[in-house]
Amino acid sequence: MAPKRATRSTPATTTTPAPTATTTTTVTNAQLQAMIDQGVSAALAARDATRNGTDSHSSGTGVRGSERVARECTYQDFMKCKPLYFKGTEGVVELTQWFERMETVFRISNCSVENQVKFSTCTLLASALTWWNSHVMTVTHDVAYSMTWVDLRKKMTDKYYLRNEMKKLEAELWNLKVIV
Repeated sequence: MAPKRATRSTPATTTTPAPTATTTTTVTNAQLQAMIDQGVSAALAARDATRNGTDSHSSGTGVRGSERVARECTYQDFMKCKPLYFKGTEGVVELTQWFERMETVFRISNCSVENQVKFSTCTLLASALTWWNSHVMTVTHDVAYSMTWVDLRKKMTDKYYLRNEMKKLEAELWNLKVIV
């Protein structure tokens, strides 16, 4: 069944407002662009003030930023990069490779300077670990772990770059022959 139609008892009337006086102002394109820029800047400033920097994807200009906030490296992050282990018996070449790999892992894992010595010394094994533990007992944990990576490299170089091995490598280098 079709719905019933409602009818009004009084007809609808419309009123038109009385004409008002209008003032016309001419605006140049430059003035119009300046007003738009000012309005956009004010809107962006208001948005930035209300959000308090919680959006890390925006640079404040409405353009998505490409720079990410780096999070701090954890020991698990460091170990996921598969650092080399060093026993102290491998010699100069392996120690040099260990240094190079550690520095690569520091960069990849975004390891902070404060954690470099702590994390890297966890990869020492056998006699190298014994050497490190005796150093820690001599100077205390706080002092040992507050040293820089450069200082640790120097200590390990002094310990494991044996003079006779260096001379042997130099002799091999001088005695190399080019085969044509």
